[in-house]
Amino acid sequence: MPKFLDPVAGFGVTFRTMFRKVVTEEYPEHKKPTAPRFHGRHQLNRHPDGLEKCVGCELCAWACPADAIYVEGAPNTEQERYSPGERYGRVYQINYLRCILCGLCIEACPTRALTMTNEYELADDNRSDLIYEKQDLLAPLLAGMEEPPHPMRLGDQGDYYRGAGIGSGLDQPAERAGSTSIDTLDEGSTR
Repeated sequence: MPKFLDPVAGFGVTFRTMFRKVVTEEYPEHKKPTAPRFHGRHQLNRHPDGLEKCVGCELCAWACPADAIYVEGAPNTEQERYSPGERYGRVYQINYLRCILCGLCIEACPTRALTMTNEYELADDNRSDLIYEKQDLLAPLLAGMEEPPHPMRLGDQGDYYRGAGIGSGLDQPAERAGSTSIDTLDEGSTR
């Protein structure tokens, strides 16, 4: 090809796309569904009786490569119980100015307390509003759940971690509630 045709060849892509139909995204009015395993905004989950799954172990904060998570644990007492463990996350913050939504914090969580939702609209015009506190991250209370602090309603700590209350009744132990134990989940069944 002669040298004088190089500029024309460079504009080849421009000329090819110039006459194609324009695709307009109607984003705020029509949102596209995300993939089922999309990594969006974080959520702190609860047990079926309303107690928080987070035990304040701070493993998610240690796993975060962007140092976006701050957790401060505190001990549970029988008078004020927020989680079935010895501790709970008294302070829980995620700084979405730093978060890269990689999901390493989810993998590090031993109690499956932290998950990622499909919510992706995290933009804001105020930097301080992008630091989510514990009350912003906690899953909403569903029917049959009670706002913590309250005593353990599903049995002892072991019953909570074996999935008590997931079956037919909240006040029944895991064996009678028909819930799936952790052992059977490892064998390939799902909840």
